[in-house]
Amino acid sequence: MIKVTVFYPSGAGKKFDMDYYCNKHMPFVQQKVGDACKKVAVEAGLGGVEPGSPPVYVAMGHLYFESVEAFQTSFGPHAEEIMADIPNYTDIQPMIQVSEVKM
Repeated sequence: MIKVTVFYPSGAGKKFDMDYYCNKHMPFVQQKVGDACKKVAVEAGLGGVEPGSPPVYVAMGHLYFESVEAFQTSFGPHAEEIMADIPNYTDIQPMIQVSEVKM
């Protein structure tokens, strides 16, 4: 199983609409990639390692697929449309990582 994580770094003056992300963007992504996506999860950053410090990431979105190929095949044809939705919920440049889930 692989996990595609989209990181949204926090920063002063940055906007992120968590309601839109959870209730519109992620369901939209799920609909586009279909059954290839086995599971989704969203994390909202609360704080950093030091008490009272800001989180490193304001949000993280996780998409789970059986393989890298399953992700690429299902996401690729819709990438432009999915990416075009980003300005509707944030002005943060997302960072993406593909990982193999070991446990």
